[in-house]
Amino acid sequence: MLSKAQIKYIQSLQHKKNRQKSSQYVAEGDKIVQELLQAGMPVKGVFATADWLEQHTALLDRLPAGAVVAVDTTVLKQLSSLTTPNRAMALLDMPAPVDPLPAAGTVVLALEAIQDPGNMGTLIRIADWFGISQIICSPDCVDVYNPKTIQATMGSIIRVRIAEYDIRELLQQTSLPSYAATLHGKNIADFPVMKEGIILIGNEGRGLTEEVIRLATHQITIPRLGGAESLNAAVAAGIICGRLLI
Repeated sequence: MLSKAQIKYIQSLQHKKNRQKSSQYVAEGDKIVQELLQAGMPVKGVFATADWLEQHTALLDRLPAGAVVAVDTTVLKQLSSLTTPNRAMALLDMPAPVDPLPAAGTVVLALEAIQDPGNMGTLIRIADWFGISQIICSPDCVDVYNPKTIQATMGSIIRVRIAEYDIRELLQQTSLPSYAATLHGKNIADFPVMKEGIILIGNEGRGLTEEVIRLATHQITIPRLGGAESLNAAVAAGIICGRLLI
């Protein structure tokens, strides 16, 4: 059974400042918790319904005594940031910071001012799908450890390293080619398959800043055939990765 203090602490992790202070975050969802346990991630606690715990005893055996707690749906609703809570939730330590500067021969996704947690989670899933192992986020992006972002990754958060870094400084310091997604660039179909480089995706409403676009070595565009003004940032990233990486 969770104490009132434990419940209050887990609830506090819905806020970025508390996650940063404690270097811990929560992940909600049956599939995500299973994947975290299977991958040997630093899970500090699992809070789930009794039937869920019974179904996954083999995954829970490695956790220390007291780290696995059966809770009813009422308590899960208290802990959850979701309207309809899942049957399982995990408490984890954040991974150690990674070097934001990409290595030669790699492809990374660089995100500027992404604000929507669902978009961020989907972008992490897209990176995972296309074998991109690192994402670089500008400091004004939504927190990748936001519970809604974690859920939207559907487990991909365990396979993609995330670094926070100023995108302008990144472009000034790297020798890798960079590809800025804009409305007025060169058709992505005209580019060969990428072997290395940085794919730049901007804010949902404003796109990339002019300075970042100027610093990029290439400006790329998804040709528009209809009347829509723009594409969702995650949708655009998926199309660009599908064309440039395959």
